[in-house]
Amino acid sequence: MTDTTSGVVPESAGEPAMKSLLIADARTRRRNAAETRFRAYGIIAIGLAIAALFWLLSTILADGSSAFRQTYATIPVSIDASVVDPKGNRNPEEMRKVLTLSYEKLLTTGLKDYIAKENLQIEGLSDRDLKGFLSDQAKANLRASVLNDPELIGQVVTVPALTSSRIDGYFKGRVTAEQAARDSKTSPAQLALADALKSRDVLETRFNMGFLTNADASETRPESAGLGVAILGSAYMMLIVLVLALPIGVAASIYLEEFAPKNRLTDVIEVNIANLAAVPSIVYGILGLAVFINFVGLPRSAPIVGGLVLTLMTLPTIIIATRAALKAVPPSIRDAALGVGASRMQTVFHHVLPLAMPGILTGTIIGLAHALGETAPLLLIGMVAFVQDYPDAPPAGLFDPASALPVQIYNWTRRADPAFFERAAGAIIVLLVFLLIMNLAAIWLRRRFERRW
Repeated sequence: MTDTTSGVVPESAGEPAMKSLLIADARTRRRNAAETRFRAYGIIAIGLAIAALFWLLSTILADGSSAFRQTYATIPVSIDASVVDPKGNRNPEEMRKVLTLSYEKLLTTGLKDYIAKENLQIEGLSDRDLKGFLSDQAKANLRASVLNDPELIGQVVTVPALTSSRIDGYFKGRVTAEQAARDSKTSPAQLALADALKSRDVLETRFNMGFLTNADASETRPESAGLGVAILGSAYMMLIVLVLALPIGVAASIYLEEFAPKNRLTDVIEVNIANLAAVPSIVYGILGLAVFINFVGLPRSAPIVGGLVLTLMTLPTIIIATRAALKAVPPSIRDAALGVGASRMQTVFHHVLPLAMPGILTGTIIGLAHALGETAPLLLIGMVAFVQDYPDAPPAGLFDPASALPVQIYNWTRRADPAFFERAAGAIIVLLVFLLIMNLAAIWLRRRFERRW
């Protein structure tokens, strides 16, 4: 057996024994143990982060998925001419003078007649329960249908009508019979009637397209509240940010990185750009309130103001990302282009910029996604207002009142009815889907325009 395989070299006279590299000593074992612990800590940290993310997403999906479903009642309703057109002239102007309250009588009468026809025996059912069974939006929708088509007068129509938020919540598990006994807005008799109608396929819970297309609703109509105005307002603001922030940010980055002289002035500009990226978003809201609304005189709660504020907030992010993408292009590309006679402008726009395009587009989309989720600056410029009218098409619509997705979520969480909390969680799902789409677009654009050198 040799000294190498034995593990220890024998001591010479007066010299210490030399240890073999194949056998770990105490110090090596401590170092290996520390490395193993560090790897374990990293795995645990990643596991906790994934678990927290899974818990957050599962909670949002559990609370908000029901917002995409809504309960409707299909009950035959007789459109009594003496109610909707007392003078019998079929004059639209005269018919518009009939209040929505009159249409409530038609719905209540239709529901009462159906109960009598089916011989439903509901203990404790009162006229107040019948009036509160359907949503206030149902009578408004019926009135709009009659005004749009006066031929319905005198006929028996079956129009899907929204049920109240309590009846809808009952089929979603949000309302129980015990809670109904203590709730002034519903009763156990209403829930018993809902079960009876459900068994006869009169009530149906189906996909709620109105959640994505309807405007916001008042406190008394949570079942009809939707994200239509908020989605349109966010789209207008993102359009403004894209049109303004992308060319300005990219142009400023190209000048600072490729053409600006390296002196004290450009150093001050670079430092301030980095500082602006770290400024809290609410400061941009104060700036927008002072400049665009109080000084310039632009209207409150308008997408043009929100887009300008978000443009100022996004510009530093786009400039920093674009400069990083330009720096990542190897200097040899520039040297080679200049060496064959290209001008400085040709070098930048024909060689450097195409190679940096994936990073520029990725930084731009990430900046837009960041702006899409901002709430604080929009609150300060008045976009917290209650808006039910859809803005017109651009450019006039950019000056009309509108809302935004994060602001709409904030508004719904402040309201008392539990149905608004359900819709707030559903709006978060919509916002997350938009953010996911934008991030996937950033990944696709990076791979689509990526070039090797």
